[in-house]
Amino acid sequence: MFVQDVTPLGSLGLSALVAVLPLATVLVLLGVVRMKAHHAALIGLLVALVVGIAAFGMPIVQAVSGALSGAAFGLWPIMWIVVNALWIYRLTVRTGHFDVLRRSFGRISDDPRIQALIIAFCFGALMEALAGFGAPVAISAVMLVAVGFHPVKAAVVALVANTAPVAFGAMGTPVVTLAQVTGLPLEQVSSIVGRQTPLLALVVPLLLVIIVDGKRGLKDTWLPALVCGVAFGLVQFLASNYVSPQLADIGAALAGAAALVALPQTRRPVPEAVRIGMGRAGGTTTEEAPPEDSRNDVVKAYLPYALIIVIFSLAVLPPIKKLLDKATWKFHWPGLNVAGPNGKPVSGNTFSLPFLNTGGTLVLLAGILTAVLLAVSASGAVHEWLATVKELRFAILTVTGVLALAYVMNLSGQTSTIGTFIAAAGAGLAFLSPVLGWFGVAVSGSDTSANALFGALQVTAANKTGLPADLLAAANSSGGVLGKMVSPQNLTIACVAANLPGEEGKLLRKVLPWSIGLLLVMCLIVWGQSTAVLSWMLP
Repeated sequence: MFVQDVTPLGSLGLSALVAVLPLATVLVLLGVVRMKAHHAALIGLLVALVVGIAAFGMPIVQAVSGALSGAAFGLWPIMWIVVNALWIYRLTVRTGHFDVLRRSFGRISDDPRIQALIIAFCFGALMEALAGFGAPVAISAVMLVAVGFHPVKAAVVALVANTAPVAFGAMGTPVVTLAQVTGLPLEQVSSIVGRQTPLLALVVPLLLVIIVDGKRGLKDTWLPALVCGVAFGLVQFLASNYVSPQLADIGAALAGAAALVALPQTRRPVPEAVRIGMGRAGGTTTEEAPPEDSRNDVVKAYLPYALIIVIFSLAVLPPIKKLLDKATWKFHWPGLNVAGPNGKPVSGNTFSLPFLNTGGTLVLLAGILTAVLLAVSASGAVHEWLATVKELRFAILTVTGVLALAYVMNLSGQTSTIGTFIAAAGAGLAFLSPVLGWFGVAVSGSDTSANALFGALQVTAANKTGLPADLLAAANSSGGVLGKMVSPQNLTIACVAANLPGEEGKLLRKVLPWSIGLLLVMCLIVWGQSTAVLSWMLP
């Protein structure tokens, strides 16, 4: 058995400095050197293996086996979801129904700034609520490109929008996991997270209209953005505190969209000056009147996404979920025998393959029904699926490399060392606790994974410093949501969806300032909640 050591080099600070090298390598190669993402991921994996073996003493066989386990997780369920989500998109393009969908969104509002709120923030949040794991970014970016956004802008908008709903995404999985690993009541954790992330919902829509159209966008559309954010945040707060964390994002997404559509300003024609400017910037243009689509065509255009919502909603019903869960294969991953610093085996020793109760399979079912209802032949549907896999080949390599890196860092103890170092901040821990969650998501691409990694550590550190354990545990999840947009895994998904091969570094440079800025805001909120300044916000 390999037992993790958080101070393998004798000094916690030095050990943490060495442990951060793999992730730092990937981010520098992407953002500074501008290397292709799959090359950066593989080099980062090599660094993680060297650090894990040479500095942290992990046996070579276990380190390699851990990397293979991470790569397998990258394929299933992560890329399994992305492949099938983009396959549905290709089916609708093949039949012409995606053009119908684009025109339909244009009739709600021909203003690209409003379209960003409807598609990326509201619809993306609904996809996060039901699926998570990259599907919201993939589908939102594709839809934004379809309505006329420049691919880079579409990818940035999709990434930044995928923040406020993340903590309650995938039917509340992150907060449920956080409660499980910390031993805190789910209602308590959900309540505090629901008093942190709704504040992001007030800010993010305003940032989106700035990203789309700068100061003019904020000046012209601050009211719709604010109304959308307030409706979303209010319902997320009420549902997470008084109803159910599993329903928080579904209710919030629908409330945000309803408030936006109900606002008269949403349907005002976009001024000609804005239209021309957005045309140059990659927004929508309407030089020719769009053709009229029949009601039947419009229904068929929305059908794939309606199917996704219905299928995911049914899949979380207890009887159906129990039935689907039976088709899950859990086994001990060959070659792994790792214990944490406390001597207890880590969860990473086992691997779970949910064949039916996983987002990718549910999206695949929606895709099959879509092909049938849109009259796509079986051979045509298979052709589009294989073409999707071919298109994603480098993205698949990138995501498997990044997840392999994350697993090596986790299993060798590198991630725990960094977490322990941040948790040793003493009185400053309240300010830094969201940073720990941010780092965990940046490495793994998942708020659920970050909560599993650092949730218990946050509670232990809080007990040592006298800070509220439930506050710091919640801060781990709330800070983590802001690491999604800089995760190499999500950057790759955004690039694939927006047809920007190899542009992960460019996206990283564009979203990193927003990620850091929002993280600073969250750090200040949590610090304030730990003092008399904002403690009144806590339950």
